[in-house]
Amino acid sequence: MDFKEIKRLISLVEEANISHFSIEEDGVKMEVRKEFNTVAQAPVVNTVAVPAPQAVAAPAAAPEPELFPAEDAPAAGSGIIEVKSEMVGTFYISPSPDSPPFVKVGDSVSSGQVICIIEAMKLFNEIESDASGVVEKVCVENGQPVEFGQVLFHLRA
Repeated sequence: MDFKEIKRLISLVEEANISHFSIEEDGVKMEVRKEFNTVAQAPVVNTVAVPAPQAVAAPAAAPEPELFPAEDAPAAGSGIIEVKSEMVGTFYISPSPDSPPFVKVGDSVSSGQVICIIEAMKLFNEIESDASGVVEKVCVENGQPVEFGQVLFHLRA
């Protein structure tokens, strides 16, 4: 986990309505806790990075792949709008397995229209389009995990 990812996680905890976040990756455990200062009511963020116990020496680390490859990104000025995930969770294109999808390629969507659901910690969060347009591409498969900021849809304005 590099410094940029740690900084992004701290920022997410500061903005989110949660008081504690813990993650373990590549043998490193990180905890972020948000406490409130009773005097000023401002959040205080404490971070602790603790190496997790390892039984076997890890092999040399390969370069980390980009979380969101640039090859999926539309060309600048192409009229494509990226709808990105607002949270970490599991992506669902329909409200239930038996239901039709909220949107599919070729559908017109308007700003504020529910286009998918992201399940995070057993809560199903409706994700609304922040722009109007026509769905050009669904970038995530149903039931797949998504990261904060990951592109979910391409819309043509």
